[in-house]
Amino acid sequence: MFPKLTPATRAIILVNILVYLLEKAARQSILVHFALWPLAASEGLFRPWQLVTYAFLHDPGNILHIFFNMFALYMFGPALEQHWGGRRFLGYYFVCVIAAGATQLAVEYAAGTGEPTLGASGGIFGILLAFAVLFPRARLLLLLPPIPMPAWLFVTLYGVLELFFGVTGTQASVAHFAHLGGMLGGALVLLYWRLRTGRGGSGGGWRPA
Repeated sequence: MFPKLTPATRAIILVNILVYLLEKAARQSILVHFALWPLAASEGLFRPWQLVTYAFLHDPGNILHIFFNMFALYMFGPALEQHWGGRRFLGYYFVCVIAAGATQLAVEYAAGTGEPTLGASGGIFGILLAFAVLFPRARLLLLLPPIPMPAWLFVTLYGVLELFFGVTGTQASVAHFAHLGGMLGGALVLLYWRLRTGRGGSGGGWRPA
């Protein structure tokens, strides 16, 4: 069953699509200024606003990058937005985006390496975490293999895989620690809300997230 798009989720998807089209028209000028550049990059291209803007950029040479990110947002975003309301949903999403970017920067700085990061996956992983917390028994169907499982198990396994890939350097071209950072940021927000209210969370040189 496909969900009905809610206003905030629709807005995020539309902005991502529009920015992707701009990337196709003026690739380098946009990526240089708005992708998330490592702190230690010799070019000195990091700017604070990139902690937000990188999440609206995607690999212009790989349409599947934006497709899968936006499809995941479409599938899981509306349920959270309906549960929280648009304002709280947007606040949560952007905290996850910033936490994902900050985590990626910290890991790259500690390692003394890094490539520019772009993509909405940090925010998406925060969305997945919140969905699993709020709707733990919702049944999700994997694509490969097509095995149904509850949301809490799906997200737990996904998080463990991301940690394994990040620590071992598997799929080094993917920003695994940004994904984990998005989940961490989401977990902290949910914990803060729970403590405050007493209830739960009323490509080619580019590192895709």
